[in-house]
Amino acid sequence: MLRHLRSLIRLVRAARVLGRHDALVPAPLRAELPALVIAALPLAKWRLPWEAPLEIVCEHDGERLAAALAELGPSYIKLGQFLATRPDLIGAGLAADLTALQDRLPPFPTDQARAIVEDGLDVPLETLFSDFSEAIAAASIAQVHRARLWPRGDEAEGREVAVKVLRPGVETRFADDLESFFLAARSLEWIYPPVRRLRPVEIVQTLADSVKLEMDMRLEAAAMSEMAENIAGDKGFRVPKVEWDLTAQRVLTLEWVHGIAATDRDGLIDAGHDMARLGTQVIQSFLTHALRDGFFHADLHQGNLFVDADGTLVAVDFGIMGRIGANERRFLAEILYGFIMRDYVRVAEVHFEAGYVPRTKSTQAFAQALRSVGEPIFGRPANEVSMGRLLAQLFQVTEQFDMKTRPELILLQKTMVVVEGVARHFDPEHNIWESAEPVVKAWITARMGPEARLEEAAAGAMQIGRVMAHLPVMLDRAERAARLFAENVDEEGVRIHPDSQYRLKGTHPAIWAVLGALAALLLTKLF
Repeated sequence: MLRHLRSLIRLVRAARVLGRHDALVPAPLRAELPALVIAALPLAKWRLPWEAPLEIVCEHDGERLAAALAELGPSYIKLGQFLATRPDLIGAGLAADLTALQDRLPPFPTDQARAIVEDGLDVPLETLFSDFSEAIAAASIAQVHRARLWPRGDEAEGREVAVKVLRPGVETRFADDLESFFLAARSLEWIYPPVRRLRPVEIVQTLADSVKLEMDMRLEAAAMSEMAENIAGDKGFRVPKVEWDLTAQRVLTLEWVHGIAATDRDGLIDAGHDMARLGTQVIQSFLTHALRDGFFHADLHQGNLFVDADGTLVAVDFGIMGRIGANERRFLAEILYGFIMRDYVRVAEVHFEAGYVPRTKSTQAFAQALRSVGEPIFGRPANEVSMGRLLAQLFQVTEQFDMKTRPELILLQKTMVVVEGVARHFDPEHNIWESAEPVVKAWITARMGPEARLEEAAAGAMQIGRVMAHLPVMLDRAERAARLFAENVDEEGVRIHPDSQYRLKGTHPAIWAVLGALAALLLTKLF
């Protein structure tokens, strides 16, 4: 009871802040609210005597909401950033405004950071680092320090590293706020049923799962390690090396990136970097990770990218990652290539083959709808064409054909918009489609060409072979079961209808029929 009371108090405080920013109820929901509630909304904007006036008054709904969430602190900032990845739930306009929500907070004292490092690694900090700086960057969950290791082996001086430290008490703060979010979500669904279409409880649960992963630095290190393995043979993009012996639940240590921040465009130009090549590299790297590996950095904005001396892109901050399965990768590659080739019928067929659009819908009608998305982009200047926005429009069209929302594809689409922004930050005239085509085409050739079909057939044959290896045992058991039932059909305790008895006695031929079908399937796979 006391816990719910505390959550209620926190919610009242949050409602006051949202109300003052005129962001308490999103505009799309206001039309559905009872007239009495709409009439009472202006009261939420009243400023109490001890409350300071707002420094900046925003015009757009999303901007007002972003300002309110930033004022409410870390948990609400994370909520806003998560909602920015779900335009399917809150609308494209609101999501776009929330994309600009900055996760920047004042740093906590360095003494506290040193204590957290010592507690996490269970050794005095001075035995690990010869130098440990003040915080150089601070966000809602952690902050980063620059440090230098003591020399090891033949090293003349120790290597520089970045030490990411979890904020003190952040787990408790997030746990309390998430509890409040759940209370608000459940209450909304109970009090006001129309809000259920936005699935507020599901939103909070997904946020909770995401934050739980970000609270353990070992999981971020694991994501970096996995991507490093995936891209080991690639050029032009890399991941900092993790110092596993200096990483724990609340501490992540990795190599210091000696490079120019991607945000510093003038610095990159002065250093002689090929800006057009960097634009191409960021697009092709992202698509390669998504299509080939099914594992991509889902927060790849300029602030999380550096360019080292030889022009290689180096990514940091792996707290938010995306995964897409084999079917989604094929879906993504074929629809992108279909739009590149303006083959709308093929794009429509892919949707039906993947099971995303019900078979009851018309392929031709769907292809016509896709043409309405694709044709407007052709003939326009390259810097006005967005692959990410095309995907967003595609998902809006597919909703009209009863395609269910695919959260993993929505996250990928939102990341693509961000990556396109980075590419055009490097090169304002960058042609997204020219960069994407070789990657998409190569993936389709590799995965859907003759060699890939043979590999798929071989894998299918192996699976069938494993099943067939067990068929003698399955056949023997089935025959014994049939004989047992048939022999005891008239005994006390077992009563079987004559028709059922007849079917059981015919089990043997039926099993051989199944065996024949499997053999035929095997031959089809092989030949």
